[in-house]
Amino acid sequence: MERDEIMDRVCDVVSAVLGVNVGDITPQSRFVEDLGAESIQSIELVAAFEEEFEIEMDEEAALQVKSVDDAVDFIADVITEQQDE
Repeated sequence: MERDEIMDRVCDVVSAVLGVNVGDITPQSRFVEDLGAESIQSIELVAAFEEEFEIEMDEEAALQVKSVDDAVDFIADVITEQQDE
């Protein structure tokens, strides 16, 4: 899967879960500081990413991801790992 496609889908999920306009989300956007995510929403984001990309993420590691760009990298790595299994 191309990185641009992952970015678009991550932005769509973030918009849906956090109620933020997609146009306000940038790769540098931080979930808590810039997009206003609360701790429960961080867990909801992890679940939504797993559903969107049909992957299983290590929740503890996933919750350490702080920005949209980091989430794209994290998800791309998980997709690659799980395709290789």
